[in-house]
Amino acid sequence: MRPNPNILKRWLLVMAYATAMAWVESAAVVYLRTVVGAIDPYQPNSTPDLGQLTWVEIVREAATLVMLFSVGWLAGETWRSRLGYTLIAFGWWDIAYYIFLKPMCGWPHSIWDWDILFLIPLPWWGPVIAPAAIAVLMIACGTLIAAFDQPGAPVWPSRRATALNLAGIALALYVFMSDAIRALPRGADAVRAARPAHFNWPLFLVALAFMAVPLVDLTGQARRRGR
Repeated sequence: MRPNPNILKRWLLVMAYATAMAWVESAAVVYLRTVVGAIDPYQPNSTPDLGQLTWVEIVREAATLVMLFSVGWLAGETWRSRLGYTLIAFGWWDIAYYIFLKPMCGWPHSIWDWDILFLIPLPWWGPVIAPAAIAVLMIACGTLIAAFDQPGAPVWPSRRATALNLAGIALALYVFMSDAIRALPRGADAVRAARPAHFNWPLFLVALAFMAVPLVDLTGQARRRGR
């Protein structure tokens, strides 16, 4: 079974969109962090109460997700390939975001720097390499799904692989939000002020391994059908 002949053109267009979107995202974050005086987010008072701008920022993050899903929907022909292209766009957008931040503001200094990854539903904290590793898996899985989405013989993760992937996502989310979860009973100010003292690498690596199961499954399916 050969890959979809349209995969390269669509893949490149999705990557171009995600690249442009990453630049806009990086610029917006630099503006915001400059306003609050915290280019490096891992410091006290780097996430102050922005008043009315708080909900504006949360809606902006939600709008980002809508944009990524939209380009995936337009690029794909079936619900599987649409999800595949969404994963490609999401993964590369996340990686390119950090690539562009470096020339814009000199941060991150390394892949081990802590960043506030997301605000919905609580602040996510983790070193840059953590979301980047997940993003690589997303690009690889999305590419295989989109490339081999053939009528009657699609490449799609098994139920077991999907279940393990969902378990890995849940574990990773817990690792990212664990400090915010513990601070939640003390109120919104405590959640904003929470700064992780260490990253739970053992649990995250377990989560990453679970999230990688669909990639192994998809690769095996593609190789078997190729023969």
